[in-house]
Amino acid sequence: MEHLLESVLRALPSDGRAIRKEVKENVRLALESALARMNIVTREEFDAQTALLQRTRMKLAELEAELEKLR
Repeated sequence: MEHLLESVLRALPSDGRAIRKEVKENVRLALESALARMNIVTREEFDAQTALLQRTRMKLAELEAELEKLR
């Protein structure tokens, strides 16, 4: 998203640089809103869920091994 945001800001005319901060925030909000409607997650969210799934799989494997020992 940052790359896209920077591309939009570079496209501003030179006299538009004065309002760069305001434009940047408005574009960021518009992009976040559009991405939210598309059910797209951030890389950070994806990585967090991947780590959680990996821990869950490891725990499941441990429990399965423990259950097998009890049989």
